[in-house]
Amino acid sequence: MRLLVIEDNRQLVANLFDYFEARGHVVDAAPDGVTGLHLATSQAYDAVIVDWMLPRMDGSEVLRRLREQHHSEMPAIMLTARDELPDKIAGFRAGADDYLTKPFALPELEVRLEALLLRARGRQQKKVLEVDGLILDLATLEARRDGRLLHLYPACRKVLEALMRASPGAVSRGELEYALWGDEPPQGDLLRSHVYELRRVVDGPFERKLIHTLPRIGYRLALASPEEAADG
Repeated sequence: MRLLVIEDNRQLVANLFDYFEARGHVVDAAPDGVTGLHLATSQAYDAVIVDWMLPRMDGSEVLRRLREQHHSEMPAIMLTARDELPDKIAGFRAGADDYLTKPFALPELEVRLEALLLRARGRQQKKVLEVDGLILDLATLEARRDGRLLHLYPACRKVLEALMRASPGAVSRGELEYALWGDEPPQGDLLRSHVYELRRVVDGPFERKLIHTLPRIGYRLALASPEEAADG
């Protein structure tokens, strides 16, 4: 798992790093809500662990913005000393998938994360992705648009899959780079080259453009809005 921990208790963060990294997981940490929200929306993680009481922005607000503003479905566990039922209800309504009160056992946290990931992956295991006449068959790795077979390199196919899964939402550059190269992206802007090639194949022969650049954010795949069409 690649985990993001948003927590200001340094000792707890150190314990989480020691425990999860010893089991082969990758862990990033943010000491406050604003930094945590930035990482959660600019990098690719399998799950996020969020403390409720945080500097600059509390955990419930971080989750609310992730869900409502960024349309993120990333599994999230909220950690807190608050154990009253109204607090738990507020946490779930903010966007938490699970709720663990302090103090807690690290193995229990790990098991809860694994259960969340299994459910999330079950929701994502579609055999065929389709967006406005563009079809990607994940079993045969065949892509077609309006019935026309598209010839894609493997890297372009990975980018296309990520964009189609998120459509019509945005996918950050960090998420695409992680999908292609994990934690070791190459030097230079190779991602731009892959997106250029993907555009050439997916959009080049067609009047309707599906792949759009979002400056300083990343890319999205969807039919252009009237405003985007007018600008283009």
